[in-house]
Amino acid sequence: MYRALRLSGGEPRGQVIVEGFLSEVPLGMVRGQGGASERSTGYARVTWEWTRSIIIAVVLFLAVRAFLVEAFKIPTSSMEGTLLVGDYLLVNKAVYGAEVPLLGLRLPAWREPSRGEVVVFHPPHDPDKNYVKRVVGVPGDTLEMRDKILLVNGRETQENYVRHIDGSADPTHSGMKWQRSYVLAGRVDRDQPYGENGGEWLENRGSSRANYRPSRDNWGPISVPEDSYFVLGDNRDNSEDSRYWGFVDRRSIRGRPWRLYFSYDPSNRRGIPWLRAVRWERLGRPVH
Repeated sequence: MYRALRLSGGEPRGQVIVEGFLSEVPLGMVRGQGGASERSTGYARVTWEWTRSIIIAVVLFLAVRAFLVEAFKIPTSSMEGTLLVGDYLLVNKAVYGAEVPLLGLRLPAWREPSRGEVVVFHPPHDPDKNYVKRVVGVPGDTLEMRDKILLVNGRETQENYVRHIDGSADPTHSGMKWQRSYVLAGRVDRDQPYGENGGEWLENRGSSRANYRPSRDNWGPISVPEDSYFVLGDNRDNSEDSRYWGFVDRRSIRGRPWRLYFSYDPSNRRGIPWLRAVRWERLGRPVH
C-alpha cells in the first residue's frame, strides 16, 4: 500500500507498506515506477489502434473490390472510339450481381444486361482473362450482319459508336464455324457470297448449315440461346469478339464499366511520359 505525505521544509515523501512494515521513500521513486508502466501501456494501445485501423481498411477494400467496384485496364484497341488503349476503368460489379469469392455464389442482380451496354466478362475461350465489349444480342434475339450493318430481329440497328477502318476486304476465319449450330438454316441465302475465301473449309454442301459461309462483315441469321449474350467490339473491323468464339454465358459477365479514373497514351515517349502522356481530358469520363 502506498500513501503520499508532505513534510514541512522537506521533499515530499510517501509511505509504502512492504511485508507488514511501514517505510517512507521519496515520492519520485514511486511515481517513476508507475510512469514506466504507463508509458509501456500507452505504446501498446497506440500500436493496437493503428493495427486495428489497418485491418479494417484492408477488409473494407477487399469487400468493395469483391462486391461493388473493381479497377480494370484496357489493353487492346477493339473498343476504340469508346475506350482507348491505356484507359483505366472503374467497373460496377453489383449491377449484374457480384460473385462471392471462393464460394461460387452470386449476389442478387439489380438488373440484367441490355443491348447497347458495355460489359466486362470472361470470354469462353480464355476464362482467366477479362474482356470489354458491347452487348448487341440478348437471349431470344435473332442476329445477322450484312455488309457491316447489324440487324437485330430483322431490323437494322443504329450504332453511332461503331468504327470501321477496313473497307477493302471481308475475311473469313475457321473459328466462325461454331455459328453453324445456331444458324437459322431455313433463312440462309445459299447464293450470298460470304467473304473472299469462298468457304474453303466447307464439309457438306448437302445441307444449309454445311453451306453456311460466315465472314467478318456477313454472317447469320443466328439465334441467341437462353442465358447467353452476343458481344461485339466498337472497333468492328479489328475486334476479336462473339463472331469468332461464340456467346458469353450470363455467369461470366462481371460488371459494367462506370467511369475512367485514369488514362494515358502508352505510345507517347516524349519528355516525362507519366506526365505528358496522361490524357487529362478523359479523366472522370463516364462510359456509354
